[in-house]
Amino acid sequence: MKKRKTIIRFLIKFFVTYFLLVGIYSVYLKQTQQKGDVFSCAPITKTVAEHSKWFGELLGYDVALEQHDSELSIKLIVDNIYVARVVEGCNAISVIILFLTFIIAFSGSIKATIIYGIIGTTFIYIVNVARVFILSILMYKYPEYQSILHDLLFPAIIYGAVFLLWIIWVRRFSYLKKIKNE
Repeated sequence: MKKRKTIIRFLIKFFVTYFLLVGIYSVYLKQTQQKGDVFSCAPITKTVAEHSKWFGELLGYDVALEQHDSELSIKLIVDNIYVARVVEGCNAISVIILFLTFIIAFSGSIKATIIYGIIGTTFIYIVNVARVFILSILMYKYPEYQSILHDLLFPAIIYGAVFLLWIIWVRRFSYLKKIKNE
């Protein structure tokens, strides 16, 4: 009976947290994106593009950004060649929401949850910025592999990072460990 309550509590926490965070993010997107005669991406998407540009410049590439004039995306230009577009899905917010939802649902102490949430979110963001630029460079150098790179390899990197963070959370900080031992 106790295990059933634990599962029900997990599911309630998971779905309430998930829908709350997705709802907040949806409102944010509605208020910050602009489409129509003029297109403008949400500030977080612009920031990811800017940090990806910075990462590319750090590696010695000539990188430029430009708001796409007919869609909600930022053009990423390497050596004067338009190689990729950074769209809302590239900013990793949906992945961060999933990460946070999981650690909240598999509770730990409030302090541990907040600290791990901040550290994990920062880690995911940094991995994502590197992922966006590295994907862009690989698509620039190997355009024939664009589909494999974009659809398989690079989602595996971001979701793999999140999965590792989840494992660390459950093994070290979650109350699940205590319930299991009772």
